[in-house]
Amino acid sequence: MDIRSEYLNFFASKGHQIVPSAPLVPDDDSLLFTNAGMVPFKSIFTGAVPRPIPPIRTSCQTCIRAGGKHNDLDNVGYTARHHTF
Repeated sequence: MDIRSEYLNFFASKGHQIVPSAPLVPDDDSLLFTNAGMVPFKSIFTGAVPRPIPPIRTSCQTCIRAGGKHNDLDNVGYTARHHTF
């Protein structure tokens, strides 16, 4: 089994609904590309769509991390929250 499947299966076993990865080029005029795993949930955070019940979701999002204002690429591998593959 691959790492992605292990990750998603772990959260599914805890009751999280698995959400598919959104496209790398999102249908969102405010974004050039998907740059974080939170992009698929943007409409929920902004209130554009109602918050799902139960709210527990997980995904393994394809994204481009290129640095910038909130660059955290140097934290990959050094913290428990920053991973990439």
